[in-house]
Amino acid sequence: MLKKDGQKSQGELFLEYLHTNNFIGAHGIGCAQHSTSNTDLFIHPCKSNNKNDILYLRMCRKRWHFVRNGQDAFFNISMPEDVAMLLADDWKDYELIDTGGGEKLERWGGFTLRRPDPQAIWPVMGNEKAWAGADACYHRSSSGGGNWEYLKKLPSQWTVRYGELAFHVEPTGFKHTGLFPEQAVNWEWMSNKIRASGRKINVLNLFAYTGGATVAAAHAGAEVCHVDASKGMVTRAKENLALSGLSDRPVRFIVDDVVKFVTRESRRGKAYDAVIMDPPSYGRGPNGELWKIEDELYGLISLCMDILTPKPLFFLVNSYTTGLSPTVIGNMLRLSMQRKYAGRVTADEVGLPVTATGLVLPCGAAGRWETE
Repeated sequence: MLKKDGQKSQGELFLEYLHTNNFIGAHGIGCAQHSTSNTDLFIHPCKSNNKNDILYLRMCRKRWHFVRNGQDAFFNISMPEDVAMLLADDWKDYELIDTGGGEKLERWGGFTLRRPDPQAIWPVMGNEKAWAGADACYHRSSSGGGNWEYLKKLPSQWTVRYGELAFHVEPTGFKHTGLFPEQAVNWEWMSNKIRASGRKINVLNLFAYTGGATVAAAHAGAEVCHVDASKGMVTRAKENLALSGLSDRPVRFIVDDVVKFVTRESRRGKAYDAVIMDPPSYGRGPNGELWKIEDELYGLISLCMDILTPKPLFFLVNSYTTGLSPTVIGNMLRLSMQRKYAGRVTADEVGLPVTATGLVLPCGAAGRWETE
């Protein structure tokens, strides 16, 4: 977070909290060192009979993680919203139990899955027994792809809930489960925008997969056009809408190449109040159309601007592409949406909190444009 003139940093706000709540005693602060990210703070000495105590603080899940002489505690303190990570930390039916060694250990409802994750390159520091107790493990093949090893009998699919939303979970041959739980932080954001708009909102969801964002937007009261090149994924999205009790909501499901569909919508004069897109790094449409995100993304954003209403509500771009940083996505939205419509652009990493260690697993990036 960049500190504006006259604006207190997170560290300064937290120092005030420590003083107010008597965490720092007569010895005073001594010194305070902030990391460049402004989410770490070291204070020496802290309130203690031992003047050599070290107090270590770091931001985790919008809470300050407080460590003194190796003892951990968490304090729920309201901090500025523009922290550098968007955390999906309100799940009940999903939990990221642990990470490390290129893998992640997750609880999906009543079942525990162990899957590869290229970001988790640190060693496993949590409970090894938990890893050994996984219900199923995905093993990569040296020739590409991989397979699931089922250590316990699992149903072919089961249901997890996020608030009033419900989704099918099904381990697939490409390690996926049919749902990206980190996207819940974006579901909350867009739902709040839709509800607060005070008007009818028409949402276009591109590369819409199994419909997490579609279900969330429909639940918030929007009309939704769901577009994906995979017929199977569109079928799953319909199932998730029905599973959430939203079959009667105005949702249009389209199996088509995204670029071709948007081009046709422009010719038809169709207009949307909001756009969501979650493009792959590389892919092909139903008829073999080639997609490479670094070559096509800005052009697609520009193309979508041709089918926006005069007063659009929001524009959301997600990416899991390694090397496509939040800054890059934010720059694209500033040069396109913000230049034309003004408004506000934010771009951050998206992540999931890790129960065992208090770490955060980065899960891609999100760029958001919104009207002000």
